[in-house]
Amino acid sequence: MTTLPLVIRLERPGDVAAIDRLHARAFGPGRFARTAYRLREGTHPLAELCFTALVGTYLVGSIRIGPAEASGPLLVLGPLTVDPSFEKRGIGAALMQTSLDAAVATGHSLVVLVGDGPYYRRFGFTPVPPGRLVPPGPVDPSRFLWRELKPGACETVSGSVSATRSR
Repeated sequence: MTTLPLVIRLERPGDVAAIDRLHARAFGPGRFARTAYRLREGTHPLAELCFTALVGTYLVGSIRIGPAEASGPLLVLGPLTVDPSFEKRGIGAALMQTSLDAAVATGHSLVVLVGDGPYYRRFGFTPVPPGRLVPPGPVDPSRFLWRELKPGACETVSGSVSATRSR
């Protein structure tokens, strides 16, 4: 297999239309009804934690992280998206690691997401214990995941999770 000339960089304002098209291709029209989207509804991603992956000038991947809260502040990761024709090439993993490293470097404590446990486990995510955090809609408990970015962060948060509303 040929190695891709992959470039990971911070998301730029000019990337928004390409990212929206990427989300539509990867997740389809029903994506807005999912609990994962409801976790992010009404907020804007944190620019310093959002990255894109490019092969040449073609945007092939994106990751976004935004602010959320329960009994305290936390982050909500998603969506992590890779163009279906570029899947299984390590692009999602590169985006994940870059974004998580940035979250740690900027002092964040905890990140949650709704996603595939076996995929996200390799990045340190584990299921949220039942009743500890409550998502804003129905979700398979094995898909509601969290990861500490600072030791002990999981012990300091509980309650209903909601996006931190943009002002």
